[in-house]
Amino acid sequence: VQLVESGGGPVQAGGSLRLSCAASGYTYSSNCMGWFRQAPGKEREGVATIDSEDITSYSDSVKGRFTISRDNAKNTLYLQMNNLKPEDTAMYYCATTRRRCGLGASDFDYWGQGTQVTVS
Repeated sequence: VQLVESGGGPVQAGGSLRLSCAASGYTYSSNCMGWFRQAPGKEREGVATIDSEDITSYSDSVKGRFTISRDNAKNTLYLQMNNLKPEDTAMYYCATTRRRCGLGASDFDYWGQGTQVTVS
């Protein structure tokens, strides 16, 4: 299983970014996919998840600003982030699991290397 994130970078507050996660090595469409983030000195937190039926869940801190989506034909996961705030600054990780599809990091089995988002 390989997950490769891209799309991070610096952005001004109020701006937008779209993260992508290219997946390979497993049956992508069958798995739950999620985005997590970790800021320095903080625990990794769930941002958004999407299951095999495209049912989504979001953390309260991003609800209404972020949108998770998946393209099964391209084996790619996306996170559209709008109205970014300085507190969104973190390393963002893509992850996958065939277990429970929630916002808990411990339920996810495979992880990408992350992409940095910095909001100023």
